[in-house]
Amino acid sequence: MLLRAETKFAARDTPIHRVIANAGKVILGKERQIRLAVACLLGRGHLLIEDLPGVGKTTLAHTLAKLLGLEFQRISFTSDLLPADIIGVSVFDRDSGSFKFHPGPIFSQLILADEVNRATPKTQSALLEAMEEHQVTAEGETRPLPEPFFVIATQNPSHQVGTFPLPESQLDRFLMRIELGYPDRDAERALLQGAERRNLVSALEPCLSPGELIELQAAANQVHAASALLDYIQAIVEHTRRAPEFTNGLSPRAALGILHAAKAWTMLEGRDKVLPEDVQAVLPGVAGHRLAPAHEGARKRSSEVTAALIEAVPIP
Repeated sequence: MLLRAETKFAARDTPIHRVIANAGKVILGKERQIRLAVACLLGRGHLLIEDLPGVGKTTLAHTLAKLLGLEFQRISFTSDLLPADIIGVSVFDRDSGSFKFHPGPIFSQLILADEVNRATPKTQSALLEAMEEHQVTAEGETRPLPEPFFVIATQNPSHQVGTFPLPESQLDRFLMRIELGYPDRDAERALLQGAERRNLVSALEPCLSPGELIELQAAANQVHAASALLDYIQAIVEHTRRAPEFTNGLSPRAALGILHAAKAWTMLEGRDKVLPEDVQAVLPGVAGHRLAPAHEGARKRSSEVTAALIEAVPIP
């Protein structure tokens, strides 16, 4: 049963809600997408933003980095980018007579992987260990990454020229994939009449410190999920594994992702118990990029896929 999600969100004056409010002044008319992005980060996940060029993907990533007070690096993924350009490389130091490792841009709290699907699969795979284990192994040595650590990646639709599809293993490392879409008429008019977005982003001040963000992540993880709620998540996952319309069902990692994202969404809603509508709110972002149609030509938008999934799975 599809429960009606509220389209308007109650305003709250907490640091994390100020992040959402201030981001909404830059990315106009996209409060739900901003909330999903923040819920993804509170759920300790990485975020993939997929859409056409020019709709604000990179601007949203820059905005979140500024408001969350995180050290960040932008990596422009191009066809000639190499894994060493991301991880780092050892260079011979004449003074010491030995090789010295020079860390790459991956050693930052937030990585903006811009147009990630313009790089080759080999280069994309350089992110796998970092995203899963918050560490990188280079030249036989494992080095930890700073905490908190997030990857916010943007990608253009796969049908566009010069793109490489993200491997399934890479897609699965992203807790959520969201789309921004075109703004509505009122938001676009405000955009046309308003200040330059770059200037707005530059003027933003952090609403949180990294330590406060880590505390909020821990608080989100403590949100209560009843046994019946876990039954509901398991029923959704099991349905995808049996349904003939999908090549593969949702993995255990995806089930955990649904739970973590739903807990974070619940906290943003100001509640301490996860409800089925919280699961339904985050399901398109968590499950849409993990479910591939079994038949070629049957590809649908993730919102359509998950809407049908919600309708097919009754709430216990």
